[in-house]
Amino acid sequence: MHAQQMTTTYEHLTPTEKSIITIASLTAKGDLENLKPAFNNGLEVGLTVNQIKEVLVHLYAYCGFPRSILGLQTFMVVLDERKAKGINDMVGVNASAISGNGTKYDRGKAILAELTKTPQAGPPKGYSAFAPVIDTFLKEHLFADIFERDVLTYSQRELATIAVISTIGDADPMLQGHLSISLNVGISPEKLKEFIAIIKKTAGRKKAKSAKKVLAEVLKNQTE
Repeated sequence: MHAQQMTTTYEHLTPTEKSIITIASLTAKGDLENLKPAFNNGLEVGLTVNQIKEVLVHLYAYCGFPRSILGLQTFMVVLDERKAKGINDMVGVNASAISGNGTKYDRGKAILAELTKTPQAGPPKGYSAFAPVIDTFLKEHLFADIFERDVLTYSQRELATIAVISTIGDADPMLQGHLSISLNVGISPEKLKEFIAIIKKTAGRKKAKSAKKVLAEVLKNQTE
């Protein structure tokens, strides 16, 4: 079983989870000044160099190459500064080679079905039917090339994802979908409420209020 298939059982966000949320949000916002201490904190609370790199690579799918690459460049500066101070950070494991059976499209389709707990059957509809190529990119690249990598767990990837979407704002349907996935991969409602408090600090009161409203709707639907 790949590491990214693991779920979490803690009722409160761990220091590393809080760090992933903060790093993802500040990267999406382009707040490089506050991103540097966030990187330092992430390393201090136990994230490896490769885990932070993986968060930043993951983010490009949600906030674009410009933000992702600026984040990586800022992280490089932080690592150089820490090395100059004699700090040797744990690099961590590299991503395992992908050995899954089937085409990338089929593997990505299976991962999406696992995350959403919804069978991916039938012909494409909605935007996937309107622009079939984006359905291919979504299944083959996002959910196979990226989500299939095992440096981060599914839950860690979802925390990074909802942090980006909340920070960007005005993407409620996508945020609703990923908050639901977050619950599916073992992130508790308590953790998601703590997540809102972090977003308030990194992205501001307005973005946090909007995310809180979406979360309330998701949690309501879970109980109905």
